[in-house]
Amino acid sequence: MSQVSVTINKRSYTIACDDGQEGHLHSLAANVDGRITELVAGMGQIGDQRLLVMASLLLADELEDVRSENARLSDASRPSDVMSAPEATLVRGIEALADRIEAVAQQVEQATEALNAPSGPDVA
Repeated sequence: MSQVSVTINKRSYTIACDDGQEGHLHSLAANVDGRITELVAGMGQIGDQRLLVMASLLLADELEDVRSENARLSDASRPSDVMSAPEATLVRGIEALADRIEAVAQQVEQATEALNAPSGPDVA
């Protein structure tokens, strides 16, 4: 198990990950940081917790879109066993992406809970 330091909204977080997944985790953190940067540009610094919740909701919305598209492809007029190899590869890729997004959303939720747990009154 490895420890990776990632930066989101100019704050560093140490996250555990499987060996060999460090680069992937850095990429995911950069995606989340980019989303938060966009939110900050539009709304300003409204507090880490709210920013993380909003970024989580954006990612969850994307995940839902991917799942809906996956369901649509699965329900297509052609049975999945007749899909061409590229289509089957695309579906597997979408499913893997959905799993990764779900894992990131879960990590963001845990980080939000950790930020919220030891704090005093909510000032944000």
